[in-house]
Amino acid sequence: MLLEIRSSFVRREDDRSQTLKELGAEIVVGDMLNIEDVRGAMRDVDGAYFCYPLTQGAVEATAIFAQAASEHNVKQVVYMSQQQSRPHARSPATLNHWLSEQILNRSGVPTAHLRVNLFSEWMLYAAPVIRAGRYLTPFDPESRFVPIAAVDIARVVVEILENPEAFGTKVIPITGPVEVSHIELSSTLARTLGKEIRFEQVSPDEFVKVLGLDGDPAFAAHFKAIKVDQQEGLPAGVDKSAAEIVGQPLRTPEQFIDEHRHLLA
Repeated sequence: MLLEIRSSFVRREDDRSQTLKELGAEIVVGDMLNIEDVRGAMRDVDGAYFCYPLTQGAVEATAIFAQAASEHNVKQVVYMSQQQSRPHARSPATLNHWLSEQILNRSGVPTAHLRVNLFSEWMLYAAPVIRAGRYLTPFDPESRFVPIAAVDIARVVVEILENPEAFGTKVIPITGPVEVSHIELSSTLARTLGKEIRFEQVSPDEFVKVLGLDGDPAFAAHFKAIKVDQQEGLPAGVDKSAAEIVGQPLRTPEQFIDEHRHLLA
């Protein structure tokens, strides 16, 4: 990968920003809801990756980002959206992703919208529970999805930003290589880690409380809606777009678990 990371826009400096700094990135500390902060970060930028968390302010932040990108003639944007992005989404966060896609499309800045399946990293967020022998989820045991590792998403982002002429504005479904149910994933964890893992379904409210995310009501609301989306099969189905873009196989659930054994076992 030859992409030069000129700058990384962060809310605060911490170990994560230090890692990027050591890789040669300029660290810009600011607020995505402050247009002057974003304008300053966008100067002399050819391509930008935009990812906003599952919380309030997503649409406003997108409007600010799109305006700044347009003012500075950014050649390519990659936007982190969701697979279930649609105009009548149940989840406020998912609906905000769809609205953000429309804002970016109207900005005139070429934008590749990555409609991403559930992250494999959710297993890491629940690592203390998995280490205790429990696979905790708010979703039904037989609900199916196609987890993808963040590192594979990053490779997709790099390929697009390095080759903007091949992408421009388009929607790209992004999934991992293997579809699983939640009960199957709990079995995969047990088999790969060589220990007993008990599947346990809890309410979305209990799930976010265990993960320490209960301070923001947006998370519980999102998981309640995604539970229904999964019951309807919306996150099911493998798409090969990501593998074709990066030109190599993506991480399977087994490979992801094995790579993070030190955190999960």
